[in-house]
This record gives sequence, structure tokens and C-alpha cells, in this order.
Amino acid sequence: MLNSCYQTLLKLDGFKKLRYAYFSLIAFGLCIIALSELTNVDLQIADYYFDAQQQTFFWKNSWFAKEFMHGYIKNFIIIIAAICIIFVVLDWIRTFSNVSGYTRVRLRFVALAAILIPSVISGLKQISVFNCPWDEQRYGGTAPYLRLLDAIPANMPPGHCFPAGHASTGLWLAAFCVFWLPHRPRTALMVAMAGLGVGFLLGWVQQMRGAHFLTHTLTSVWIASAILLIMLSFIQPFFNRN
Repeated sequence: MLNSCYQTLLKLDGFKKLRYAYFSLIAFGLCIIALSELTNVDLQIADYYFDAQQQTFFWKNSWFAKEFMHGYIKNFIIIIAAICIIFVVLDWIRTFSNVSGYTRVRLRFVALAAILIPSVISGLKQISVFNCPWDEQRYGGTAPYLRLLDAIPANMPPGHCFPAGHASTGLWLAAFCVFWLPHRPRTALMVAMAGLGVGFLLGWVQQMRGAHFLTHTLTSVWIASAILLIMLSFIQPFFNRN
């Protein structure tokens, strides 16, 4: 069934593909809400990584989760983003003659995604009322657990923990899919999924540490997908002209 749907997608023209993708994005968002409101998967995953006897998440201060994934890997990806952005800025100041127009547009697409995706997610975190698991009563903290559509208790201080910020460090990597568009859509899809997968993995490690719930990470994936889809909508005319 999935293969049939994919083959149908390949036969659609560019705008119809984007329309199909927007419908998929809406469906993905509804699934995230359903997971939050109709299941206890957030709590079940957090419970799995929580040591009730020690009253702590046993991955919270581990070398792998804290130093390697939240430190070295995060910084490595940030360096990649910085290189892309600096290259685009230098090319904008003084055009590099050995860079083709197609490559230039794609590099700018990636650099913009590297700025927009982490910035938007970070901005939403700053105004978010939701708390991290380790700050909630169930896990030794003081804040109440809230589902995505729950009413916010009066005078509740903001928790600044939604959506997942660490995941956004890697989610922008999905923008590299533009280098295989529009001529190799299958490869572009795989690259996009791989980039989103890197971000999801970073978010999952934070769930192991008690820093986020699953729906926090999935919401970041949704936001990154929405930003990339909107950007692709704007770049579609360029592909059509050339």
C-alpha cells in the first residue's frame, strides 16, 4: 500500500506533490495531538527511563547522553550549520564564479533552514508553559503534567520546555534534500527523512535524560517539516523556470 502511494506521488506534478505533502503534514499534526490526548505514551516512555528508587532519570548525567550527544554531536552539527551560513554570506558579498546558479540557490535554501528551524523552535520554547519531565511532580519536581490541549492552571510559571530544542539542532539537516530536487525525488525523500531522523534521535536522547516527552520531539519534527515545506513552496517556481 505504501509503495502504491509513493508511486502515485511520483506521477504528480510539482504543485500537486506539495498539496499532497501539506495534507500529510496536517495528518501528522493530528496524530501528535491524538498521541498526547488519547494515550499515555509520553508518561510510559518517561517512566521507562526513570529510576523510581533513586528518584532520577538514570541517563540524565551519563557521558553518552550529556557529554557526547548533547555536547560533541550538537556542537559538530552547529559547526556544519555555521560553515554553510558563512559560505552563503561570503558568496552573497562577493559572488564565487565557480558556484553555479542551481548550487547557489540550494546552498541558500540550506543556510536559511539552518537559521529558521532552530530559531523558530527556540522562540516557541521561550514562551511555552509546558515543563520538562524532570521538573514535574511525577518525577520528583513540582510542576503538574499537562497534555497538549489541557487548560493551563492559573498563575502557573512557564516551563520553557516545549517543543524540543535539542532536536532542532539536527532537524535542519533535512534541508539538504533540495540538492536532489526536482530530478531525483526518491533520493531527496530519503535525505529529508535521514535529516529528520537525526533530529529525532537527538530528541530521543533528551527523552532518556528526562528533558522532554515524545510529543515534544514529534512537535519539533512537525515544525521543521512545516518550515521546509513552506520553503519548498517558494522555491518551486525557480525549478519550474529552469
